[in-house]
Amino acid sequence: MSALSQHPGHEEEKLQRVREQLPCRENQAGLLLSLLGQPQQYSYPSIFIYGHRASGKSHVMQVLLKELELPHATVSCVECVSNSLLFEQVLLSLFGCEAAALLARTPSLSDFVRIYRQQCSQSPATQTRYIVMEKAELLRDADANLLPALLRLQELVEDNITVILLSEISWDKFRPNTGCFEPLLLHFPDYSKGELQQILSQDRHPSYSAEFYSSYVNILLGVFYSVCRDLRELRHLAALNFSKYCEPLAEGKVKETDTHKLWRNIEPHLKKAMQTVYLREVSSLQWEQMQQMEEKEAGALRGLSAHTHVELPYYSKFLLIAAYLASYNPARADKRFFLKHHGKIKKTNFLKKNEKTSNHLLGPKPFPLDRLLAIFYSVVDSRVAPTASIFSQISSLVTLQLLSQVSHDDQLDAPKYKCAVSLDFICAISRCVLLFVLTHDLNGLNSFRELTFYSVFLH
Repeated sequence: MSALSQHPGHEEEKLQRVREQLPCRENQAGLLLSLLGQPQQYSYPSIFIYGHRASGKSHVMQVLLKELELPHATVSCVECVSNSLLFEQVLLSLFGCEAAALLARTPSLSDFVRIYRQQCSQSPATQTRYIVMEKAELLRDADANLLPALLRLQELVEDNITVILLSEISWDKFRPNTGCFEPLLLHFPDYSKGELQQILSQDRHPSYSAEFYSSYVNILLGVFYSVCRDLRELRHLAALNFSKYCEPLAEGKVKETDTHKLWRNIEPHLKKAMQTVYLREVSSLQWEQMQQMEEKEAGALRGLSAHTHVELPYYSKFLLIAAYLASYNPARADKRFFLKHHGKIKKTNFLKKNEKTSNHLLGPKPFPLDRLLAIFYSVVDSRVAPTASIFSQISSLVTLQLLSQVSHDDQLDAPKYKCAVSLDFICAISRCVLLFVLTHDLNGLNSFRELTFYSVFLH
C-alpha cells in the first residue's frame, strides 16, 4: 500500500482508486510511477516491461493511464499487422481522426514522424504522452528500423513522449543484433499462491459468504496450482466449476462449513477439468452438458484406456472399423456380410468346425490391403473415391500403432495388416461415427444401419 502513497503530481483520490484496482501489484505500480515521474516533466524515452502471461502488465498499465487521466495510445501488435495500422492507431488516439487521415496508403516511418511533428506544433503537449505496445515481442518480425525508432521516438519527434513495451520475453532475447537505444527494464514476477488466493477470492458470488468462496478457491488452487499459474485461466476454471461445488449445498445435504464433504464431491470433477486446462474449445454450458453425458456413459466406458478417446479424421474411423472387421471375421464371410445380394447360403455349412471358436480369443488375423478397401467402400456406401488421401490415412493409422503391418516393407504389390485395437475401442469409434452421421449426414443413415448390424454380430 505504501508504494502508491507518495507520488507528487497526482491526486491522492486518484491514487486511492489505483490501489483498490491493483491488488498484489502495488509495488510494481509504485515503481512504474516513479519511472514515469511527474506528468509535466520529461520522462525517459522508453520503458520495457516484461513478465509471464497474466502477470498483470497490461492491467497495471491501463489502470494507471485511465485513473490518472494520462494521454496515451494503446496498440496491440497482434491487431496492427502492418506499420500503416500501427501509425494510424497512434495518431488516432493522440491527435484524432484528422491526423490519422493525413497518412498515405502505405506510409513510411519518415511520413509518420513528419505528421507527428506537425500535430505537435499545432497542439503542444502539456504533459507526457504515452504509447503502450502490447505483445511487443512481435515487433522483432517487423521492419528492422521500426523497433530502434520506437525506442528513441522522443528524440525523433522532439516531443515529451514515452514508449512502453509490454512483452512476455526478457530484453536479452528481445534486443536486436544491430544495436539500439537501451530502455529502462521493469520485471513483473508471477503471482504467488497466496496472491492468487487473495485475487480470486474477490470474485466471490454474492449469494455465498466470503469464507465459503475462499475455501473453494483454496481447493481449486490445491488442484491446479502445480500445472497452471495463469490468473486468467484460473479465474475461468473457478467460474466454471463453482456451480458443481455448490450442488450439495443447494440440495441441503451439507452446510457451508462441511469443507471435507464438499471437497469429496468436487474432487473427481476437478480432475476431469485438468484435461482441458488452457483449452477453450467449449463454453461453460457445453462443458456442463459434456460432463452430464460422460456421467451417463461412465458405466459403458469404464476400463477403457486413455488412447480410446483419440481423435481421428472422419474416413480414418471408417478405415479402422473396416480393419477390425477384416481381422476378426473370416474372408469367406465377406460376401454374406457386405454384399446386399449375396444369394442363399446354408447356415449349417457356413462355419467350419475350427471357426466356431470366438475369434476374439484367437486374436486378430492378417488381411491384404485389397480386402480392407473393399470392406471400407462397402461401409461408406462407395461415396468416396480411392484417392491418395485414403492411402495416406492408412499409413497414419500404422504410425499411430492402431494398425500393424505384417508384410515386409518391400512387398508393395499386396501389403498385409492387422488391427491392433480392442473391441471397446471400436465401439467407442462407432459411437462417434454414428453421432456424426445422425447430426451431419442423414443420407448416410441407411449404410450406417448395416454397420450397426456388423457391430452387433461381433458381440
